[in-house]
Amino acid sequence: VQLVEPGGGLVQPGGSLRLSCAASGFRFNRYAMMWYRQAPGKERELVASITSGGGTTDYAGSVKGRFTISRDNARNTVYLQMNSLKPEDTAVYYCNAVGTNFYTGNYWGQGTQVTVSS
Repeated sequence: VQLVEPGGGLVQPGGSLRLSCAASGFRFNRYAMMWYRQAPGKERELVASITSGGGTTDYAGSVKGRFTISRDNARNTVYLQMNSLKPEDTAVYYCNAVGTNFYTGNYWGQGTQVTVSS
């Protein structure tokens, strides 16, 4: 099982960045997908989630209207489009896969650093 997350980096305030998370080794379309983030000295927080079929999404209040989660089940990939980035969005971002119905796996990516700074 692998969740690989390229796409982090340094961006100026107000800028945009798209994270991706490529999955392998499990039945991707049977797993809900989440993006979490963890800033230095803070607890890991849930940023966004999407159901296995992609029909329902949910967001933390701090990112609602700025971030968009999506998935491509044909490519086994989940995305997080981040717009209007703020310095407080600086964190390590992790993707997480949680099985639904008879699928019980819970998998994490290695994390990717996003830094918002001028």
